[in-house]
Amino acid sequence: MAAPSNISTFSKLSSAFAICGLAWAGLQSYIIHSFGFPWFIALADGLVSTTLLAAACWLINNNLRYYQPGKGSYINILIWCIALAVACTAGSRYILPFLDSTEAYATLMSQSVVIRFFTDFLAIGWMAMISMIWYTQQDQKENERRKTEAERLAREAELYNLRQQLQPHFLFNSLNSINALIGFKPEQARKMIHQLSDFLRGTLRKDDQQQVTLNEELQHLNLYLEIEKVRFGHRLKTEISCDVNCNDCIMPAMLLQPLVENAIKFGLYDTTDEVVVSIRAELDGNYLELIVQNPFDPKTSRPRQGTGFGLSGVQRRLYLLFARNDLMETHANDNIFTTIIKIPQL
Repeated sequence: MAAPSNISTFSKLSSAFAICGLAWAGLQSYIIHSFGFPWFIALADGLVSTTLLAAACWLINNNLRYYQPGKGSYINILIWCIALAVACTAGSRYILPFLDSTEAYATLMSQSVVIRFFTDFLAIGWMAMISMIWYTQQDQKENERRKTEAERLAREAELYNLRQQLQPHFLFNSLNSINALIGFKPEQARKMIHQLSDFLRGTLRKDDQQQVTLNEELQHLNLYLEIEKVRFGHRLKTEISCDVNCNDCIMPAMLLQPLVENAIKFGLYDTTDEVVVSIRAELDGNYLELIVQNPFDPKTSRPRQGTGFGLSGVQRRLYLLFARNDLMETHANDNIFTTIIKIPQL
């Protein structure tokens, strides 16, 4: 898409340059004719002078396309402008007398040399200034495009790395549980293998930047919870409540699973009692608010902001996706650890 745009821009600039050249030639021809010279001589003077000036402007523009002077080196541009103005003036001074060798035209040429020089110098100078501004802006846009692309690639790589770090320990724990079930509960082991297969298949199909509905995310989360319930048996209970208006809300794929995994880790690992993990979804203005709660024992667990890889990974992912650090918060009150994340609904 960039190439047609550049061609269109070049075409417009070329047309504008040609129109300005013709206008310049017409004005100069009119001035020469106003001094009593025939239109043929006036037009020839205007066309020759303008052609030389156009060549000089093209040359300065072409040079500035590939060479941008650094700070403090603008004196080089000034020297180029003076040299090209001298060349244009000298060309007119020695070419035009061949068109009209009369004394009147020779007098006009000698008396107008200074005016022609300064006129050419100003025109070439304006061309140089416009070219520098134009190509500097183009370079800045290209640098911004490359920077944005580099940041996007780095963000995608970091999101992928976060995802790769998130899965292995869950997979290892599940395989260890399957291994323990094979001997005395083979049916449960087979069931857990199928559940694990379905969960991993769904995981592999999802992209880190893919947006899914809350309903789809909860369906995938239920696969994870079924596996965990096989591991922990009656000890793990879950309560999922979702406002009706939230079902079609959009959120990043696989954002809930690490939060629930963190809740299970700090809720069950240090106790043998039954533990209830609560998951709620509410719509708060333009935000989908997800609340995950789990009990904890302050004597054995110290939940805090960023506890475990799960929370820090989710917070980092939210920042990479939305460029905000205020979309996640945690609280620990009355032996209940609460994690709240807010997903902007655009």
